[in-house]
Amino acid sequence: MKKPYVFSGNALKIIAAVSMLIDHAGVILFPQIKLLRIIGRIAFPIYAFMIAQGCVHTSNKLRYFLRIFLLGVLCQVVYGIYGQDSMMGILISFSLAIPLIYLCRAACCGKRYALVCFFVAVAIVWGICQRIQLDYGFWGCMLPVSACLFSAEEGKKHLIPFGICLVLLAWSLGGVQWYSLFSLPLLCLYSGERGMLRMKYFFYIFYPVHLLILEGISYILG
Repeated sequence: MKKPYVFSGNALKIIAAVSMLIDHAGVILFPQIKLLRIIGRIAFPIYAFMIAQGCVHTSNKLRYFLRIFLLGVLCQVVYGIYGQDSMMGILISFSLAIPLIYLCRAACCGKRYALVCFFVAVAIVWGICQRIQLDYGFWGCMLPVSACLFSAEEGKKHLIPFGICLVLLAWSLGGVQWYSLFSLPLLCLYSGERGMLRMKYFFYIFYPVHLLILEGISYILG
């Protein structure tokens, strides 16, 4: 029987994009309105989960990594234009997660060298997080990785380690980050399908453009 009320990948990304827009509007324009930050907490877990899905389904692993990394660099340029702090944005955190996902999947396929390389790479990422301020920190880098510990054929089992990692992330950051757990019911309704419309480039463009617009409004308002 077909499951009711399921979300395609595009639908989840739209939810995440709206949530992220609300969150960043709260950070940049209305820092006194806590509700905006609460609503924005569901964006990161959804994007992290979809990054994992992208790694699983991409036909070109290197191109996928470079796309996310270069977009992250572009967003850092936007931050620099408006004189923001030196924190590395979330796409840089995702860029560190993507090679870990590739190694994790290789290890799950029984490649012994990949398991050793995976743990070495995790240690390297942990060390980077101790020296460079990354958005969401070490557990933010590991969240997409945790979604790849089970294959899609094993149902919703991949949400178990993902949920555990999300709790660890909320525990490490505290405060409103606990509201990120509300993303789990939405992810449980993921259909596993991309969706009818080809919206990939819209989501890539939306991230730097909405930051540029919000920061521009903030700059104009002084």
